[in-house]
Amino acid sequence: MATLYETLGVDEHASDEEIKRAYRKAAMRCHPDRNVGSEDTARAAFQEIKEAYAILSDPAQRQVYDSIFAEEMRRWEEQRQQEEAEEAERRAAAQAAAQGEYAERVALAMHFATQGYNRDVVFGVLLGQRCDAQTAGHIADSAIALHASRQEQMAGEQKEAQTVTEEAVRSDEKDTEKEKEPSSAHAHHLGALWFQFLNGLKF
Repeated sequence: MATLYETLGVDEHASDEEIKRAYRKAAMRCHPDRNVGSEDTARAAFQEIKEAYAILSDPAQRQVYDSIFAEEMRRWEEQRQQEEAEEAERRAAAQAAAQGEYAERVALAMHFATQGYNRDVVFGVLLGQRCDAQTAGHIADSAIALHASRQEQMAGEQKEAQTVTEEAVRSDEKDTEKEKEPSSAHAHHLGALWFQFLNGLKF
């Protein structure tokens, strides 16, 4: 519903002179005699213009209208803010519910993927949970890909651990051989000294 100011085509801070000029212009535009063929519509609009000018051209009536209008605008703004807050809460609740449902479906898909089931089985399980086909396909593909990636990672880690173990064993064997080498050399050296000693003896 238009305000009295909107009916005359002026803003709420318009001066008396501006209101008077706007009234004359609007009255001429909407006068029944100037709207042949749509006299009834023009007559109704002309009457609204006259009533709006009657109130706004009178300082006392305008003051009362402004105070009522201001209160109505304040009430309307509060109502609008409340409706926006409630709508924001509804959207947040719906988003949280959707995220929770999505997380449950991802967990379900990962469970079947880790059990060794293929993509088609995972996809079918999700459809059975009333998941739409597009989302089910996306989740199934992601779950299978993630499981395969984890398997590859685990295989790589096991291979790396085995390599490290083998290298450690080889290193220990080399260290053992090195420890034996000095003992043999030392024994050989002692044998040579003993032989020289015997050769030096005179019987």
